[in-house]
Parts: sequence; C-alpha cells; structure tokens
Amino acid sequence: MSDRRLPQNTEPRPLVISADMLVADGPSGRIDFEHGMRLAAPATLGLIAGCVAAFIWQSGAGVLDDEAALVRGGALVQEGLLRGELWRLLSSMFLHGDLGHLLGNMVPLFILGVACEHAFGGAKASAIYLAAGLAGGVATAVIDPRPTVGASGAVFGLMGCLVAVLQRLRAKVRMRDARIAFVVGLWALWQIGQGFASPLVANFAHVGGFVAGGLLGLVIPPRLEFPE
Repeated sequence: MSDRRLPQNTEPRPLVISADMLVADGPSGRIDFEHGMRLAAPATLGLIAGCVAAFIWQSGAGVLDDEAALVRGGALVQEGLLRGELWRLLSSMFLHGDLGHLLGNMVPLFILGVACEHAFGGAKASAIYLAAGLAGGVATAVIDPRPTVGASGAVFGLMGCLVAVLQRLRAKVRMRDARIAFVVGLWALWQIGQGFASPLVANFAHVGGFVAGGLLGLVIPPRLEFPE
C-alpha cells in the first residue's frame, strides 16, 4: 500500500468562524452600565471637596486634638441630639478622626459616587448620599451614646443604592468591570474593622446607611438611559 501524497502547491483553507462558536456575553440587548460614565462627576467631587475642606478646618481649629474637641466641632453624640442639636446629624458626616479615616472614605466615595451619579444624576445621587448619612446617624444615636464622625454611613448608603438598582435592572444592564465590586468589598470590610477598633467609628451607621440606600435604590427612578 503506497503513501498518499498531497498536491504540491496546496494552501491551507481559512477557518470560517460561525455564530455557534462564539461565547455569548449574557442576555442580548443589555445596556453596558459603564458606557459614558464620567470620572469628573461634579456632585461626587463636590461632596469630596466638602469633606476635605472640613478636615482642613478641623486641622487648623484644633478639632482633631481629642474626643472633646471633636464633639465641640460637630461630632454626632446622643446627648447633643437629645438637647435638640439636630445639626450634628449633618455636620458629623463631613468630619473625620484623622487623615487615614478621611482617605479611607474618600476613595470609595469617588468610586460609588461616580457610579450612582451616572445612574441617577447628580441631584438624586447627592440626595441619596445625604439621606443615607442621616439614616446612619439616627441609627447610631439611638443605639450608641458615644460620639462618632465620618462619611462612611453615607458612603455605605451609596453602596446599598448601587447594589439595589443593579439588581432591579439586572435584565437591562450589565457591569463590565468586576474590580469595582472587589474594591468596594474590601473597603466595606475595612470600615467594619475600623468600627470595632475605633470608638469614633460606628458600625450601626454602616448598617443604617446601607439599608436606607438600598431602599432608595429600589424606589427612585434611574435616568432615562436605564429604562425599566
């Protein structure tokens, strides 16, 4: 039996890629959530600027010296609220205990704020931030009499809101970059750890803010680019 020879000048035929050879990227027709997302989100940058300005004031006015100074500067404290000092619910959201505390909140605020501002617009995202911060402050004041400061309750609210709206629109939109969830998850664990380690950071604010933000994310309509 003789060997069979190929023709001399035969070139390989090109492989034709058919549709059934491709891996589908989720349900067809879903909107890329991150498409058109702006890093220079004005409302988010404004909130960050407010926290940074407050910290600069704290540093110059001696508000960082000790716990009593923080209380005088506007920290949230149960006794003050009982005296009618409701303004502490707002002021405490912009105050921080030290530079590490500030930076630890501003990084996730930027990430979550940009995403929420993209989904809802600047006015609604700011309102969600403030409402969640107030809810976290109330939860803290009811349960914990110690003075507390920090934006983490409000930032947890943005996280809860984003989780809720993405779940709500899961058939319509998709997230392209899963690293966002990883970074935010690490931050959440860091903040909870800080809550156990520092008397000025309250985990009740985290829980209250997250729940409030989640509820708002379920009822507030997103922008028209993300129809339900």
